[in-house]
Amino acid sequence: MPCMKTYAEKHPDQIDEPSGSGVNFVLIDSDQAGQRLDNFLLARLKGVPRSKVYNVIRKGEVRVNKGRVKPEYKLMAGDSVRIPPVRTAEAGTEAKASHQMMALLNASILYEDDGLLVINKPPGLAVHGGSGITLGLIETLRQMRPETRHLELVHRLDRDTSGCIMVAKKRSYLRHLQEALREKSGGAGGVLKVYQALVLGDWSKRCHQINVPLMKFEVAGGERIVKVHPEGKPSLTEFDILNRYQGFTLIEARPITGRTHQIRVHAQYAGHSLAGDEKYGDDAINETLRSVGLRRLFLHASSLSFCLPDAKEMTRVDAPLPPDLAGPLSKLEKTDLRS
Repeated sequence: MPCMKTYAEKHPDQIDEPSGSGVNFVLIDSDQAGQRLDNFLLARLKGVPRSKVYNVIRKGEVRVNKGRVKPEYKLMAGDSVRIPPVRTAEAGTEAKASHQMMALLNASILYEDDGLLVINKPPGLAVHGGSGITLGLIETLRQMRPETRHLELVHRLDRDTSGCIMVAKKRSYLRHLQEALREKSGGAGGVLKVYQALVLGDWSKRCHQINVPLMKFEVAGGERIVKVHPEGKPSLTEFDILNRYQGFTLIEARPITGRTHQIRVHAQYAGHSLAGDEKYGDDAINETLRSVGLRRLFLHASSLSFCLPDAKEMTRVDAPLPPDLAGPLSKLEKTDLRS
């Protein structure tokens, strides 16, 4: 008779794990390969604080191929990941997305194929939970699409910013598009992000580019702000004028780099902060704009152009200006665009 393999021989990574220990072993496939260990665990251990995830990695309770690894270790196909039992949110306490929100997001799908979703993100919706926010865009999409194995944000938008955002349905698409974003180019193989913004004052027709470094700072209460600073990260935004109004200019902004609050701070640096911006804007003018119905930051991701894996031509997706921005804009008095 052929020799029968023992359980330990069939599962060598699970030797010495007592029965019922709650330890899980995950074999990494090609679609999961390439992501960092910490990001893999954060997506898998939903409800576990980020600090706890890093703690179990540091203590060696998480192992890859029986060995200790660092959080930034990039997983490879065939890796065996040991995941210890970690206390998540109590059963039954996970917040459930409302039917209204799921219906809104379903109606906001601008583009979908086998590996990618492009959503017209509603204003006021955070892209992910955390910092007091129970459910964000990605958590709601995962509840809407429980059969989809991988749903990951390709990039982010601020909570008050509306418009185009990419969500990968496959790890291969996530890797491809994030690499394209790192190219910092709207050319072949890159990603071109276009925004519409209403700024205070008359934007100079000679100002087509702002190239100044930006640095993040933390102020009292833990609030994060961004400032132009010589020791900051290189940051480049291209601008064009779309329309002029009495006291305001509607501009198109194309961030070539992807820094936090980049468009808002570059516009402020040019002397034309964004309408409705409570962090970098003019409080008195923002209060005046409420009379025409503007109650949030006037910044909208109006289009995305990207090259899909194995595609030769760029795909472009557009999101129309939403009613809460288009309505107030229609109440402003237009002036001569040639000025």
